[in-house]
Amino acid sequence: MDRPLKILMLNYEFPPIGGGGGNAHRHLLTEYAKQDNLHIDVLTSSPQPGHSTESFSENITIYKVGIHKKNLHYWRKTEVLEWLFKANRKLKTMLAENQYDLAHAFFGFPTGWLTYRHRHKLPYIISLRGSDVPGFNLRLKLDYHLLKGLFHKIWQNADAVIANSKGLAELAVKFEPSLDIGVICNGIDTKKFTPPLNRVLVDRIKLLTVCRLIARKRIHLLIEAVHHLKQQGIDTELNIVGEGNLLNELQTQARQLRINDHVNFLGLVGYEEMPSVYQQNHLFLMSSVHEGMSNAMLEAMASGLPILSTACEGTQELITDNGIIVSEPTSENIAEAIIHAAKDQQKYAQMSVASRKIAEKFSWSNTANQYLQLYATFKSFCR
Repeated sequence: MDRPLKILMLNYEFPPIGGGGGNAHRHLLTEYAKQDNLHIDVLTSSPQPGHSTESFSENITIYKVGIHKKNLHYWRKTEVLEWLFKANRKLKTMLAENQYDLAHAFFGFPTGWLTYRHRHKLPYIISLRGSDVPGFNLRLKLDYHLLKGLFHKIWQNADAVIANSKGLAELAVKFEPSLDIGVICNGIDTKKFTPPLNRVLVDRIKLLTVCRLIARKRIHLLIEAVHHLKQQGIDTELNIVGEGNLLNELQTQARQLRINDHVNFLGLVGYEEMPSVYQQNHLFLMSSVHEGMSNAMLEAMASGLPILSTACEGTQELITDNGIIVSEPTSENIAEAIIHAAKDQQKYAQMSVASRKIAEKFSWSNTANQYLQLYATFKSFCR
């Protein structure tokens, strides 16, 4: 009997650190835990200095390299460098002690740099998640410029480069036209996230967004939109799930606009509590400049929420007749889109049903199977 495939996975963030990329990785591991012919070691981070080892399942072990993390959902450059230095030392030990078939890096950078450094020992694939693609994050414009040569080398030496949406793949091709960027979309647990038995738009319209509170998410536009709606006599409530470095600034904005009683900052909400959060709201909003494929949007769709999003990557697979894409990202346009989505009860109900149907096409088992098929193409598996 052939030995199990042994895969080394690397991700610089993993719950509780980070956002969508770490959560997607955890969901994939849950699927891989069901595979008897697969053995996985994961190298990732933890928020306090030191090393720790956790058993995820019988066939999956997680090795955490601790750093001095200030904010679980925001990476300082010093933290990235600290993790790279410490993780590289740990990686050398793991490579010396194990016979891996393949390395799978979540994020082309910083994680992909580690696999690139050891490319002569182990083939590797990269899963692009968003900010690791030049042009995605405005805050990283200078970093993209300074590191573009390294990014090219990391991508060009990978055995496969995979984006999590068509839009992100298109952005990646603009940076590296010579590569055939594959697409493997995120999944969703449609048993955990379900629509409520009865969702009707009456009285106050409850709006929901779930994201890190960082500049790229443009939450200030949503707060301004609520202000516009209040001026028009439309009663709305914006519920914001997430944490980030802009929390105080956004809270101040809500107070200055005198709508702080219409904007609720819910902070981090546990994964087990999120299904009820989605069920208690009427519309899901996303105002990102760029996005890979939003796990939160998929969860909202599985919960039967119509979607209202600004135009960005990761929407073309998810938004058709189940929501509205705002092409010009202004608070006035977002407010008008909210009015349009909520004014017709029949249309709203149709969008709700459509969201659920689209979500049912995505599953973590399907995502995992696509990656398993990719792993199986490597010749090292046949030795």
